[in-house]
Amino acid sequence: MLSEIDSKVIKAIIKGATIPQEIAEETCAKVEAVRASADALAEKGLVKVSKSIEETAALTEEGRRYADEGLPERRLLGMEGTSLSELKDPSLKIGLGWLKRKDWAAIEGGKIGSKGEAPLGEDEMALKILLQGPKKTTEIDKKALAALKSRGLVIISTFKSWSYEVTLEGSKAAAEIGETAAEMIAQVTPEMVKSGQWEGNCVVLGGKHYCTRPYDVTLAAVRIYPGKEHPYQRLIDRMREIMLEMGFTEIRGQIIQSSFWNFDALFQPQDHPAREMQDTFYLSTKALIPDFTKVKEMHECGGDVGSTGWGGCWSPEIASQEVLRTHTTSVTIKYLADHPEPPVKAFGIDRVYRREAIDATHTPEFEQLEGIIMDRDVTFANLLAVLKEFYAKMGFEEVRFRPGYFPYTEPSVEPEVFIDGLGWVELGGAGVFRREVTAPFGIDYPVLAWGLGVSRVAMLKLGLKDLRLLYQPDIQWLREMPISLRM
Repeated sequence: MLSEIDSKVIKAIIKGATIPQEIAEETCAKVEAVRASADALAEKGLVKVSKSIEETAALTEEGRRYADEGLPERRLLGMEGTSLSELKDPSLKIGLGWLKRKDWAAIEGGKIGSKGEAPLGEDEMALKILLQGPKKTTEIDKKALAALKSRGLVIISTFKSWSYEVTLEGSKAAAEIGETAAEMIAQVTPEMVKSGQWEGNCVVLGGKHYCTRPYDVTLAAVRIYPGKEHPYQRLIDRMREIMLEMGFTEIRGQIIQSSFWNFDALFQPQDHPAREMQDTFYLSTKALIPDFTKVKEMHECGGDVGSTGWGGCWSPEIASQEVLRTHTTSVTIKYLADHPEPPVKAFGIDRVYRREAIDATHTPEFEQLEGIIMDRDVTFANLLAVLKEFYAKMGFEEVRFRPGYFPYTEPSVEPEVFIDGLGWVELGGAGVFRREVTAPFGIDYPVLAWGLGVSRVAMLKLGLKDLRLLYQPDIQWLREMPISLRM
């Protein structure tokens, strides 16, 4: 049984109304309802639907002005002998390029020289046609239209159109339509259940027929792309959530740091390769640095912690040189210097900068997560336990540690996680701060420290082969990335 709207639509098509607007006028229905009904009739094989896409071209405001006044290159033809320096109108300066491209004139000695006649071009004829009003793109020369579009003189609009015709089965169905057509409903009301007379999926209530509308669950649904957080931001937020759950306090610091906090306070020698220009972004400015007496002593002779230091002469000038921080440890050590008494349990997730060549696995700026614990009697074993717990919460089931080297921690390890198809993957560095780092700031207790590159974790969690995708506005990738993906 056809619904009331379906019956009206199929009758209107038989009468000669073939497009949605005509059928809507005939049936006193909305155009959207007509299209939906026609699509439903097409699924039943009663109506044939023809869809087409039509493009129209219309002049922009600038295009209309040129259609009236002439293109800039045409106007320049009447300015033979004019010096280029006398051209004040920006549009005329643009026209010089087109003048050369069309080979209408020559520029000699900084002046415009004629090359003879310049016949009316296809683009000029297209402007005259479009001045009468929008036209179908098929009515305009393709090359002329492309040239005008590239100059911002026309705008192309796309329109979809539908037309319908009744099939043989549709004609038979229309002939069988009685005076009473059923109205299709998507929801059954309490009154229908209580008082209606049911026949299959149809009910008669108040002398009117109602049939429940069937749904074909195999039909492809329209894709909907809801707004959602960037997957990389969701990963960062998940890491932050884990750290807060584990009792850490979040800290932040400045992007621009002195070499003192970025290198010297971490007992990196002033001639260390990491300070070279190929690794670090140096600024032309200098920073005020705190009392450096103990740091200087530690670097030159090892202070009173049994170290030999690095020898040489430590320079406060080098230490005051400002840089874009190369790691978030510069923020960590400054926080410890300001909070030398235990307990301290802090973390930070922030961006760092290094002079890296951009490729699939390297970028000159990236995010780093850093955590520290300073307390009485904490040990290297406590560090490994914290790391194992963090990586487990991140979803990495198998974690192992191998010995590593870092200038400011001893002992040091590199945590690795097992990834199917990749094997063991290194995800950061960790260790216990050396006494050469902590002693100059009056820190008398062990400091456990660790950090990892967030973007590397993102590549593993999101299944990426190119790190640059995290920072590029690839709307298709963002749409297809499921929001339900566990971070």
